[in-house]
Amino acid sequence: MAWRSHGQTNDELVDNLKAHNIIQHDEVEKAMKLVDRGLYTPHNQYMDAPQSIGYGATISAPHMHAYALELLHEQLKSGGKVLDVGSGSGYLSACFAMMVGEKGKVIGIEHVPNLVTQSIKNIEKHAPELIASGRVKISVGDGRKGYEPEAPYNAIHVGAAAEQGVPDELIKQLAPGGRMVIPVGNKLGMQALEQIDKLLDGQIVRQSLMDVMYVPLTDKDSQYTKWRRKIFKVKDL
Repeated sequence: MAWRSHGQTNDELVDNLKAHNIIQHDEVEKAMKLVDRGLYTPHNQYMDAPQSIGYGATISAPHMHAYALELLHEQLKSGGKVLDVGSGSGYLSACFAMMVGEKGKVIGIEHVPNLVTQSIKNIEKHAPELIASGRVKISVGDGRKGYEPEAPYNAIHVGAAAEQGVPDELIKQLAPGGRMVIPVGNKLGMQALEQIDKLLDGQIVRQSLMDVMYVPLTDKDSQYTKWRRKIFKVKDL
């Protein structure tokens, strides 16, 4: 069970995720052991629960990261290209990079500049070569629009819930044979994790996988406003 996968160390956390059959492939296990979650969040690093990283953003629970890596496993081959929308702490971007290898590339999009800066620092703590070589590029931008200059992508991961449906731009930027994993639904908790496949002939196939709860995929100003209300208890003028 996911909620029983807590560990005292990163290795123990990953071992527990594997023991509970959330991690099923050796490549996923290896990537999650190479990227120490403790370097990406200052709080409850190895608890299998989401943690705040500031600015109204969270780092997802480890079991959700493991699910994402498993669902995208076939697309995360050597030389693959990945788009990580709402890259936050940079943790999953680093895991993706470990799986696509030296010939692959990961683009992280995050609309909070402070989180972009911090995520780059997080990655550089243990794998500075990912940033220096360009294998991982984290940019400030509106993830709902994707990142067209590097499209198409073999894999797209979205770390926040699309309240208005899956953005068309993300579907357009998915390569034939590619897969997107994205939570879809409103902020009241009616959300589902969806798997979206673009077949080789361009046909789109959608599948709802499980109920989830994510922060909304929104613009920077909306996210900042909600965060300021919570932290500083301010009211709109």
